[in-house]
Amino acid sequence: MIVLHLASCPPALRGDLTKWLFEIAAGVYVGRVSARVRDKLWSRVVETCKGGRCVLVYNTNNEQRLDFRIHGESWEPIDFDGLKLMLRPSTDRLERKKVDKYGKSSGFSNAAKIRAAKRVMGKQTSYPSSYVVIDVETTGLNPAKDSLIEIGAIKVVDNEITDTFQALISIDTGVPAVITNLTGIDDKLLQCEGQPIDTAIKRFIEFYENLPLVAHNMDFDKSFLNKAMARCNLPPIKNRTVDTLALSRRIHKRLVSYKLQDLVAHFELSPFASDSSDYATHRSLGDCHTTHMLYQKLMNS
Repeated sequence: MIVLHLASCPPALRGDLTKWLFEIAAGVYVGRVSARVRDKLWSRVVETCKGGRCVLVYNTNNEQRLDFRIHGESWEPIDFDGLKLMLRPSTDRLERKKVDKYGKSSGFSNAAKIRAAKRVMGKQTSYPSSYVVIDVETTGLNPAKDSLIEIGAIKVVDNEITDTFQALISIDTGVPAVITNLTGIDDKLLQCEGQPIDTAIKRFIEFYENLPLVAHNMDFDKSFLNKAMARCNLPPIKNRTVDTLALSRRIHKRLVSYKLQDLVAHFELSPFASDSSDYATHRSLGDCHTTHMLYQKLMNS
């Protein structure tokens, strides 16, 4: 089942779409087609709609049982720990996407996105054995308005952990109760142990150096880290990255959930043993160690 909504698109598109789909309202098309036909229809829509706006929703085999694509819309899909969510339009975020601090486009061309997808989703067998696993905790899901409150990282050389990094970050706004309940991080902890963002980011950059970075849902972590780096007048992350979320989906195609803790249960991985609250689930160091174990498991799959 697919639902396609078009706005400000050429009328000529209607003839192409009504061969396969029912138009149930102005610009709204529904129907059942194969994945091949769906992809061809979407390609036709993107090629033809020019300055129009398009949203496609369709069934797929993930936890939510649906996925969506957009073209020309200010709403932005993000992948949060295996769940597809939509960010509402934000003037600041849209402006930052157009031009970064150095006057260059901060987005990627379609060709670059395709090349990146092929690198991640292709049949690659070469995984780095020396890398840095990263994880962040934040006050919410939206890098345009929410803040970093913790950065964690572990350095791995020849598949052995050699060093760790952890920094709590002081913020001007309070920590939402839902985040405190999830992570255990509250205003008092940040007031006592939090570092200024520029201090934490510079220490973090010195820690990971030029090593590849590994994370579960890398796009989420990078979006917050790059926002913080821009705030500190530093360039964005350029290191090679490995996303265990994408890797899990590629290697194990039919799992019900790709959330980090669900993958830990599926693979029967043992949690990292530590009495420190810094290593708890939904704390950066704890999730770094979990992601490291998952990555090692996937490397040997």
